[in-house]
Amino acid sequence: MLDALKDELLSMVNAAADLPALDEVRVNALGKKGRITGFMKELGGLSPEERKERGQALNALKDEIAAALDARKADLASAHLKARLEAERVDVTLPVRPETEGRIHPISQTMDEMVAIFAEMGFAVAEGPDIEDDFHNFTALNFPPGHPARDMHDTFYLPDAGDKKMLLRTHTSPVQVRTMLNQKPPIRIIAPGRTYRSDYDMTHTPMFHQIEGLVIDEATNMGHLKGCLVEFCRAFFDVDDLPLRFRPSFFPFTEPSAEVDIGCSRKGGELKLGNYGDWLEILGCGMVHPNVLEACGIDSTKYQGFAFGMGVERVAMLKYGIPDLRTFFEADLRWLKHYGFVPLDIPNIAQGLTR
Repeated sequence: MLDALKDELLSMVNAAADLPALDEVRVNALGKKGRITGFMKELGGLSPEERKERGQALNALKDEIAAALDARKADLASAHLKARLEAERVDVTLPVRPETEGRIHPISQTMDEMVAIFAEMGFAVAEGPDIEDDFHNFTALNFPPGHPARDMHDTFYLPDAGDKKMLLRTHTSPVQVRTMLNQKPPIRIIAPGRTYRSDYDMTHTPMFHQIEGLVIDEATNMGHLKGCLVEFCRAFFDVDDLPLRFRPSFFPFTEPSAEVDIGCSRKGGELKLGNYGDWLEILGCGMVHPNVLEACGIDSTKYQGFAFGMGVERVAMLKYGIPDLRTFFEADLRWLKHYGFVPLDIPNIAQGLTR
């Protein structure tokens, strides 16, 4: 009789189509007036031997039915959740409403444009940590002890970390050092990323972005550097005859060094880029100093190369007419809607950097 009851109850459990139906089966089998409960109440009228044998059989049946109920409940709950998720699924690939459409930040767009141009020239993108040690940020780059750039008013030093003095990198040049230490020439990389200096006004912020380039091989010379930067600036600013001027300068990590100016006009208080007779400085460059090569384990009698660096915010301001550097970081949605770019407008040379 109990075997027949077990088969019947298990059949009812498996046939339950949803959680309410399964709960009815549970009440029918194990509730206060349930069928198994009813048999349990009859144990008092049996002899001790029959009570023991019958009680063990009923307890086993009760446990088996309870386990079957739990298993079926888990299956039904899982199926219910899956059906609900399927019903509530949202296609995230669909375009959003125009009034809620996001914008790509000008910094992100500008860096993508730069990477696209340099990628066409054969440069690879290299990255490094924002927290650096003194060797990678200064010593390997030929900064002598006591150099003003090491001073606290320029550099964010971190609490004492033992033997190594740690800091927030002041330029992305440490990426160049790490590349030269870990890769044998020839090397052709660009290093975009965040940098940090203790300064804040209309043209300076404590955190800003730089992009630097490095080429190391046996034949590169200053002419190659000039050709690379001329092609970059004309492509980036979309001015085919944009003039460039190289002025002698000094940087500890390059020799000879130069600052690069591009042609412009400031007439009427309006800045226009092109061949107008005036000049505007945008970046620094030079041939990699032999001391830097030697510090990175590269034979300076065999290899040479050039390096350059520029501020991403600065060139973005020039290209897109953004007057105040600080607005890049103020998270004003009105500003971002005005200066931002349409999502998925990926810069490339073939179709144009910005459309």
